[in-house]
Amino acid sequence: MTAITDFDSLRRAMAENGEQPEGPARNARAELLLVEAEKLNIPLAVIEALGHQLKVYNYSSEKDRMFVPFARLLRMWDERPEDFDAHETHALHWVFKWMSAGMLDQPHVPLASVEKWLGEMEHRYRLAGHSERAVRSAEFSVAAHVGDEERAERAFAAWLAADRDSMADCHACELHGQGWWRAERGRDAEALELWAPVLEGAYTCAHEPHTVLASSLLPLLRLGRPEEARAHHLRGFRLVRAMESMRGAYADHVEFCALTGNEARALELLAERPAYFTDEGQPRSRLDFLSVVVLLMERLSALGMGGRQVPGPAGRVWTAADLAVHARAQALALAARFDERNGTSHIGERARARMAQGPLVERLPLGVRAARPPAPAVAPPAAATATAEAGAPDLPALLAEARRLSDTLRPHAVEAWAAVAMAAEGAELDARDRAEIADHRAMGMGPEGAETFELAAGLYAEAGDLGEALAARTRAAYVRALAGEIDEALVAVAEPYDRVLALYAEGGTQLRQAAGVLMGRARILMRRVHEADGPVAEEVSTEAEAAVRELLALVEGRTGDDVRLVARVAEGHAMLAELAVRSGAVEAGTELFARAAGEFVGAGLPWFAVEYEARLAALAHHLGDMVEAERALRAALEHGGRHLEPVGRAQLHLQLAEVVAGRGQAREAAEHALEAAHWADEAGEGPAFGAWARHQLGGFLVRLGRWAEAAEVLESALADLTAQTHGDGAVVQTQWWLGDCLSELGEHRAAAERRLQAAEIARHWPEQQDHATLAHLAAESLGQAGQHADADRAYARAGELWRSLGNVHGLVRSLRARAWLASRTEDGGDAARQLMADAVGECADALEAADDEETRLRLVFELGHTHRQFGDLLARSAAGDADDDAIRAAMAEALSQMSQAVAVFVSLGAAALPPRTGAELAAGWLEADLGRPSAAAARARAVLRAYADAETDPDFEGGDEETVRARRAEAEQLLQAAREAAGEER
Repeated sequence: MTAITDFDSLRRAMAENGEQPEGPARNARAELLLVEAEKLNIPLAVIEALGHQLKVYNYSSEKDRMFVPFARLLRMWDERPEDFDAHETHALHWVFKWMSAGMLDQPHVPLASVEKWLGEMEHRYRLAGHSERAVRSAEFSVAAHVGDEERAERAFAAWLAADRDSMADCHACELHGQGWWRAERGRDAEALELWAPVLEGAYTCAHEPHTVLASSLLPLLRLGRPEEARAHHLRGFRLVRAMESMRGAYADHVEFCALTGNEARALELLAERPAYFTDEGQPRSRLDFLSVVVLLMERLSALGMGGRQVPGPAGRVWTAADLAVHARAQALALAARFDERNGTSHIGERARARMAQGPLVERLPLGVRAARPPAPAVAPPAAATATAEAGAPDLPALLAEARRLSDTLRPHAVEAWAAVAMAAEGAELDARDRAEIADHRAMGMGPEGAETFELAAGLYAEAGDLGEALAARTRAAYVRALAGEIDEALVAVAEPYDRVLALYAEGGTQLRQAAGVLMGRARILMRRVHEADGPVAEEVSTEAEAAVRELLALVEGRTGDDVRLVARVAEGHAMLAELAVRSGAVEAGTELFARAAGEFVGAGLPWFAVEYEARLAALAHHLGDMVEAERALRAALEHGGRHLEPVGRAQLHLQLAEVVAGRGQAREAAEHALEAAHWADEAGEGPAFGAWARHQLGGFLVRLGRWAEAAEVLESALADLTAQTHGDGAVVQTQWWLGDCLSELGEHRAAAERRLQAAEIARHWPEQQDHATLAHLAAESLGQAGQHADADRAYARAGELWRSLGNVHGLVRSLRARAWLASRTEDGGDAARQLMADAVGECADALEAADDEETRLRLVFELGHTHRQFGDLLARSAAGDADDDAIRAAMAEALSQMSQAVAVFVSLGAAALPPRTGAELAAGWLEADLGRPSAAAARARAVLRAYADAETDPDFEGGDEETVRARRAEAEQLLQAAREAAGEER
């Protein structure tokens, strides 16, 4: 702790403490500083220390501690107002508003005391000559708090009618309160319209747009604008996450997650702030938080997860059900204290209504990492549901429904047969029924189902259906092939193949059964194709193709209305497509895949087309036909619909994101990447595929300039991205993007950390361009964070890398940056001049060696900018020099550099007009400062003449309209100043 020896050191210590994170540590430091202030025996020092204490209490969870220091301040004012300077007088009256709100938030403070305080505030504001605006705003808060809507409306109108003065809340806070009331009254659209200037950054303060972003979440959902709500959550939560005093806004974000299918993220948010369960300094925000905890826990219980372990108050392990009961009791007890104090039931009613909310959207993907709690099991078929509700299973109805689903290849046929099996336990069934139950049970077992298929075959034979028995044996052989036993499978299928053809020729079985055996044999032979190590042997391809064509010869033209046979034909065409592609006939394969997909869709089986549309997309991509690739991917998503497996849906969305991003549609690409991340999480692929999707999503958001959203997504991606799984290039790119986001958000220290981490990985790459760029960017961030020594070292390292790469532009820019850093140090003037001179020298040397016109032009531009910056640096150094001769010498040197910059830019012609006129004007002001009005006027006229001449050129490219207007205005101003100076000389 810095020693407090005088008033200045006290002020420095208070300023330093004010920059620390909110919380008990900062509050405790403020209390110690008050003790030190009292030792100085300076009344204003005590007043300022009390004000500092008030401020840190207000921006913390210990708001209830504000009242004592304020009472002391008020007493000091009443006894000796002359001890207060203008700033502290203003601050004292300003804090009246904090006291008013603070009393409302404390149920132990009687309402009569709150009203009395309101009157005291009005009286003191009137004496001080302040407007009623802040008083009426405070009165509105009291009326709204107790539920007196009539008084609230009157006070609200009076608040808006009163003049704004220095005591009015900032525009951002006022707009938040006004919008909040409209949302409370069911006027969400009006609320969002009022909040727009805050959301767009026109008005900001310590707590805005933080609270507006939080307050806007549910109104946006109610208005059917979920994408904006998601963006506000990602952006807003980032702002409130580290601010202890913002428990109410934090609760809004938890509530948003609970109402949008993001229960897992809501739990993560609770886990980040365990103290919020118990901090009692602001009971009102604790009530808000506990109410939302109840909402979330009861939501989890409704999803069948009441026994799930969840974050809660320290000291014990909590389940969702237990915490729901505990939090409800705590919240309602708090609400009852408020209502007893207020004499109304308003707070309790609001709390109960908040706890009882239902989801506003079923599912709103956020893009950040959070596995959703398991969903309830898939609903059984309609017939099973109906019979279950009736109390006893209707086995004939279940059998009929299961046969309908399997005969028409509907999804969930296997589940329907499982329901039949369950209902049939203990019942007498004939062999056919038992065969179908076993057959479909085997289908659900994958490669483990061979023996159960053999059991089904025996039961079909017992039922007299020899063709279906052979088909079941073929299915047993095929699952053996799936397990890698392809040779054994071919042996096993040989007899069913020979027998079914003979049986079909004799009329002993139907086309469907014969086609089933031929399809099974073709599938087994295709397994040899798929599992070939390297190029497929010709005999393997030939045998597989012959089997497929035999199937098609049997079935094509004879399918009728049998969708099973139509599906055999479509799958056969898909097999031929695969063989064509593997043989190098990509275009023929593409046509066959398209035919197969069309046949599935035409048969009313679009979900079977998805696999082949995905293959079509990959082939189209390979052929460079991005239009067809996009069409196929969209068709796959449409045709798969709700039947798509989550991992397949994720893959399709991410492929589509990459395709549409390729034609510049970053916004739509971000939407698809968002869906990909969500479905990867649903599939349990969050750490692998989900992390890659988040990496891509973050990149698209960066491209859109949505920095806060991108930062949240990229930080989430980094939790799972690894060099082993995703490649170190993905890790570096994610860190790079994140550094860009943090830089844009003003978090320069964090940006430097990310860029340095990325640079450390890139340091080991053979190509060092990325390493150099990242080192340079890290240096920029370090400089912006005020870490000048570290920044200089990073720039020096970047300069070495740029030199080794032969990149003169990077080297020169690193030297210029180091010069500016050196100029900010007490004894760095000479070093700064030398670094800038080195930059000029590097440009000049590179120009001599340049061997092509494009390189030369770029280097000339760089030289001009370096002379210009050298001049700026020298001019600034002159301003800090106390010696007149030294000042004139530095200014003359600066003018020399500016003149050289002008000359360089003139040599480049019209293309360099904007930097040329900028340097010319800077030189003109230096001429004026050196007492040379004629020279200054000449430079001003040169600028005006340059723009006049350029405008006669039909291809004028002298800069944007605003720049041209500004340069002309500055030239006129310089010309006028020069004329006045010349007149004074005469």
